Formats: sequence, structure tokens, C-alpha cells
Amino acid sequence: MKSILRRRPSPALVISMIALFVSLSGVSYGVATGFIDSREIKNNEIRSLDIRNNEVRTRDLRNNEVRGIDIRNSTVQGRDVALNTLTGEDVKEDTLGKVPSAATADSAVTAGGVSSLKIIPVTTVAEGAAAITLATHGPLTLSGQCQSNVADTRLQLLVQTTENNSAAWAGTAGMADTPQPVLDADDGPQAITSANDAPGAPRTVGSRDVAASAPSGKAFTGQVGLLVDASGSGACTFHGSLALQG
Repeated sequence: MKSILRRRPSPALVISMIALFVSLSGVSYGVATGFIDSREIKNNEIRSLDIRNNEVRTRDLRNNEVRGIDIRNSTVQGRDVALNTLTGEDVKEDTLGKVPSAATADSAVTAGGVSSLKIIPVTTVAEGAAAITLATHGPLTLSGQCQSNVADTRLQLLVQTTENNSAAWAGTAGMADTPQPVLDADDGPQAITSANDAPGAPRTVGSRDVAASAPSGKAFTGQVGLLVDASGSGACTFHGSLALQG
């Protein structure tokens, strides 16, 4: 009898056995019911290989918790972004290249103060008609005229100003020039270049560099194409472009 009493388990052994039974039964119950919560999982033990592919979804993630360091570099593509959702604030400006049209515009807009490019459309003036305005910038006006007389048809480019001490110039080899180094408001339209065709002669075509400026800083520089048709209608045609400054 005494030997049996001596073999009874100690209280500590009984308590440990009960704890082991409870823990094992808890895990078994969780497995049997298909529900294991975070209490049955040891911290930092669930790994990527324990999760079935394509099973973690948006509802499993806490709002505002996925960050840039959680996404592999260069894996987010255009199809991952909703249409029309990216704004200028989302783009680093100094990484953008220049659009082709902006690169072309560099020839017209510079740090020197060019404000716009004036296109002179194809403009035909009948022989003997009054001068027609081709471009105006501040006090300066460029016009074209197609005069007529017995000998020939005369094409003229003229500049007029409303500001004293202005200046105008034109130049191209083979055509007559009349520079105006001092052009005042009272002078009226002044010819800076002309072209002549005798009646019945072939058409004359050419171009002329032109420039004009005023003391106020208004100026233009450009090129005008010229066509004199003495063999046909006798009309004069103008076209070109001017960079307007100031």
C-alpha cells in the first residue's frame, strides 16, 4: 500500500498534464472545426509558401497599409492605373522630354523676348490696287503694293510707323532695296524693297529678309516671299512669316 502511495504523481505533474491536454485539445478542436485564429499561430511563423497563390485579396488588407517598399520596382504598369487618374502632381516634371511641337517652337520663342510668330498668308494684290496691310506690331505696319505704269509692274514692300526715330530694312540679292534708317510718324508708308517686271516678261519670284524696329522696343524680323506676274494678270503675291518682339 505504501509503495502505491509513493508512486502517485505530484501536483506539478498533474497540472502540467492538464495544461498539455487542454492545449492539444484546443488545436485539435480548431483543426476539426476548420477555424484557427491568431492565438493558435506563433508570431512570425506564417510565410509566403503557406498562402495559396491569388488568395490574398483587397478585403484582407488594412486600408492605407500597402506602401512603395511593398511593391517590386518597375512592376506597376499603365494597365494597373485607372484611366484619367494621374495628375501633374504625380509626375516629376524634370524627367519629361520635350514635345516635338515645343521643340519646333524654340525657333520662334526665345529668351530674347519673342512674344509670337506672325504668319503672313498668301495674299494677292491686283495691279494698281491700294496697298494692303500684311502685318502690324505696335507702331509698325508692314504692307504690300502692286503699282502699275506704262513700262512695268512694280511690287513694293512698305513700312509705316507711328513712333519717331523708328527704322526699317530689307535685303536679298537681285532686288532693289531702300533702307529707312530713320523713319518718323509723318513720313507715311515708305518702300523698303521693290521688284520689277516688264509687260509680257516671265513671272519673277523671290524672297526678302525684312526687319523694322521702334524706340519703344517693338520690332519684327522675318522673311517675305514675293511673286510678280507681268505675263498674266499682272498681280503681286506676298507670303511669309515674322517674329514679333517686344
